[in-house]
Amino acid sequence: MSDGSLYRYTAFSHNPEGGNPAGVWIGEDLPTPETMQRIAADVGFSETAFIAPATGTDRIVRYYSPEAEVSFCGHATIAAGVVLGELEGEGTYQLVTVVGKVPVEVRAQDGLFEAALTSVEPKYEPAPSELLSDALDALGWQLGELDASLPPVRAYAGAWHLVLAVRDEKRLATLDYDFERLKALMLKDGLTTLQLIWREAADVFVSRNPFPVGGVVEDPATGAAAAALGGYLRNAGIVPVPYTLHIRQGEAMGRPSRLTVRIPEMGGIVVSGTAVPMERVQEIDC
Repeated sequence: MSDGSLYRYTAFSHNPEGGNPAGVWIGEDLPTPETMQRIAADVGFSETAFIAPATGTDRIVRYYSPEAEVSFCGHATIAAGVVLGELEGEGTYQLVTVVGKVPVEVRAQDGLFEAALTSVEPKYEPAPSELLSDALDALGWQLGELDASLPPVRAYAGAWHLVLAVRDEKRLATLDYDFERLKALMLKDGLTTLQLIWREAADVFVSRNPFPVGGVVEDPATGAAAAALGGYLRNAGIVPVPYTLHIRQGEAMGRPSRLTVRIPEMGGIVVSGTAVPMERVQEIDC
């Protein structure tokens, strides 16, 4: 049995009405997988991070959506970093995930804590033609609507994402997809989300992220996908390095989010943002 405290924060926003909500559970020992899954389903957010032990700079973390464990989650990591900062102060917390160690640097700025995660080593590969065709069909999109300067890829920085860039913002503004069909093909291909993007400016992207494999229609802010995108842009030679880009996400859902992505010359991608509480702390008896 493991007792802990459950925090509900929204990441990548200064406002409780914006960003992407995440649960952050902190205790001395992790609960059983079955208990973590139950708590995540009860919380109902796209992700809940479970962290142990309760103190120190080195922690273990596991991520659960309402339906399944996820290898890595960026927005829950940012929320967790802010919670750890508020509880124990500024510093760098080493989070051991199932995909590797993810350092999270936490600093106070303008009365709020900001967290910056450094992803595991990113990688990408061209999207297989069958996957691309099936995904476009599920979305109701046409191949000709994609931006040829940003070819479709599978990208990874702790979790796999299918990156699809469109030529026209209007195509991204309307998202009405076949939930069960997209979920099935994503499960088959091991994808966590779809990273649907439009390049508004050289260093600004608008993003939408379907997340049916987690039981969620759309994520309003997706740090793992942001890191994967940064790795793709660097490794494909699309942007010079070092480089900083900004992602606008969640606006179509009424939960505007802002993600900052720093792309170094090598190594993991740095994704940063703020997080704020949504409600009081809940004590959990597992």
